[in-house]
Amino acid sequence: MSLTKRKRSHEKEELIENGDPVFNQSNIKGDELNIAVLLFLYTLQGIPLGLAGAVPMLLQNRGITYTQQAEFSFVNWPFSVKLLWAPIVDALFWPKFGRRKTWLVPVQYLIGIGMILMSTCITDWLGSEEKAPSMMILTVTFLLLNFLAATQDIAVDGWALTMLKRCNVGHASTCNTVGQTAGFFLGYVLFLALESPYFCNKYLRTVPEETGLVTLASFLLFWGWVFIVTTTFIAIFKHEANDTVNTKESQTKGMKDIVNAYKQLYTIVKLPAVRTLTLVLFTAKLGFCASDAVSGLKLVEAGVPREDLALLAVPLVPVQIIMPVILAKHTTGPAPLSLWLRAFPLRLLVGPLAAILVALTPTLLSDSGPSYSYLFILMSLYVFHQTCLYCMFVAVMAFFAKVSDPAVGGTYMTLLNTVSNLGTNWPNTLALWAIDHLTFKSCSGSTLIDNTCASPLETEECKSNGGTCNIRIDGFYIEVVICLIAGFLWLQWGRKTISRIQRLPSSSWQINRNR
Repeated sequence: MSLTKRKRSHEKEELIENGDPVFNQSNIKGDELNIAVLLFLYTLQGIPLGLAGAVPMLLQNRGITYTQQAEFSFVNWPFSVKLLWAPIVDALFWPKFGRRKTWLVPVQYLIGIGMILMSTCITDWLGSEEKAPSMMILTVTFLLLNFLAATQDIAVDGWALTMLKRCNVGHASTCNTVGQTAGFFLGYVLFLALESPYFCNKYLRTVPEETGLVTLASFLLFWGWVFIVTTTFIAIFKHEANDTVNTKESQTKGMKDIVNAYKQLYTIVKLPAVRTLTLVLFTAKLGFCASDAVSGLKLVEAGVPREDLALLAVPLVPVQIIMPVILAKHTTGPAPLSLWLRAFPLRLLVGPLAAILVALTPTLLSDSGPSYSYLFILMSLYVFHQTCLYCMFVAVMAFFAKVSDPAVGGTYMTLLNTVSNLGTNWPNTLALWAIDHLTFKSCSGSTLIDNTCASPLETEECKSNGGTCNIRIDGFYIEVVICLIAGFLWLQWGRKTISRIQRLPSSSWQINRNR
């Protein structure tokens, strides 16, 4: 049950400089400021991601359909497909300004300006009791915002390898994880809490008010100016090592690098082992999509305060930090995906458990909000889900590291992560889209007997005739059953296929021996 849509840092490949692994003992003395800059840049990157996760929660009780939620879910795709333009960002630059700053500075300015402009219109776009939300505008603007954030991620990832001393480049992935987590927390958890009148009146105020401490407009305005001001400081005061002297030669080399990068990707994709793994990654999460994408929205629809759902992520942050250490002994052997296979059926069970909780929620909630016993049940289910999810995540990352050809390790890992991310996104989008089509309604309280409220036109017709659209069969429960069956059927094929690819020799994954 994915109650947050946290964007995780999947590029955890071994950091390499000039083709040689970094073995020197870390010594951050002299790199303290650089580490702080990286942490801040990654934190900024997490803000748009967090807001993109918060907006569906804001919209859930504003009359939008799940089909519209599916459309908005495309805003999460840019980070999953950034590999498509990463070679361009890496290869084309203005040497006098800096290889990474060429992209970082204008992109962050665009994010800041975009947030400021959005702050002037976002309240109107979110709609009101009289006006429906402008879903197309919201989707396009947040899609562009996340596209820019993904481009910033490419630039910062590359800059981290040269900003830090050779012996400290291993800290880049830590900065990535901690910074993005902090940014997502600010944009998702903190924003939903401070935006909620319920949360602010209960915990932060002595005199209740009808609004929260912040609005989406004020939040966007604040962070828009933060982007602009801090980017100006970075543009002026933070310099890159100018390792490219001849501009003409560097541009020519850059174009060759782009072509070579795409050729390299094509060579990797042609490997039979990679094709099989791609099929596994692209289809494996179909059984989880109902619980991952829909259950959180259904709980909000049932009356659970959205800020309570967001706050569930807070206690798990320390757990997510120590879990890789705990799971290391299960993922460092010859078959790291064995842990993945053990967690798979347990994660499938989250779907029916979430469906039961959604069905019981209206009767378990009181007028004053969720009780502590209800929150304990919700937290237990969330911890169970996140434990299964993280076991699978750590295992698949370990397998990627094991099979990636060292000659092209970064490209190889990024490609596999891209496929894995897409394998998460498309089922979630499909799950949201299918809810409306699997839900059966009827118009009660009017003379329109044949009206099934199957379209916005029929819904409006029902209301105009004094009726109400009541759900007879909720598509969420149908979808949970479909996903559960599909998941266990997939497991019959997936278990054999995964066992087979884990036994493949390393030569099956290396591109040099397959040319």
